[in-house]
Amino acid sequence: MHWLDVQRIAEELVDLHPEVDPTTVSFPRLKAMVTSLPGFADQPGHPCNERILEAIQQAWMDERA
Repeated sequence: MHWLDVQRIAEELVDLHPEVDPTTVSFPRLKAMVTSLPGFADQPGHPCNERILEAIQQAWMDERA
């Protein structure tokens, strides 16, 4: 799993952090939460940026709905 696996990341975050409201998570904290997920690895050529973090946050909110 890497940064472009937005939907899978969101599913993992819902499963591992059901008590967390994604709208209250800062991007630095979200980045740390994602990098600590089991099976996550940075992929060369696909670094994290604000647009990816926004997509993850939105997918996380959608998964909780």
